[in-house]
Amino acid sequence: MAYDEGLEERIRQVVGDDPSYTAKKLFGGLCFLCDGNMCFGILGDELMVRVGREAYAAALARPHAREMDFTSRPMRGMVMVASDGCAEDADLRDWLGRGTSFARSLPPK
Repeated sequence: MAYDEGLEERIRQVVGDDPSYTAKKLFGGLCFLCDGNMCFGILGDELMVRVGREAYAAALARPHAREMDFTSRPMRGMVMVASDGCAEDADLRDWLGRGTSFARSLPPK
């Protein structure tokens, strides 16, 4: 599955040259890791964000967010954000911040 390279470029502009971020092709898309922990990624034209179980319900309540059901079963703690939900730079930064905050709450790998 191809992923939105324009969204990738926008994400790279936000994370800049911070060495704690790396990118890997996973799930048929592109995943970003922070200190070795997955934080967000791109599947098709949607943003995938790891928010954790505690922030999961609140994240799902946001506009354009839905359960990540990549395997036909919801992956608790992971949400998909439709392209409309991250079209504005401020919204994208907010979602990326949520993913980064959760990843940084975990021990580095």
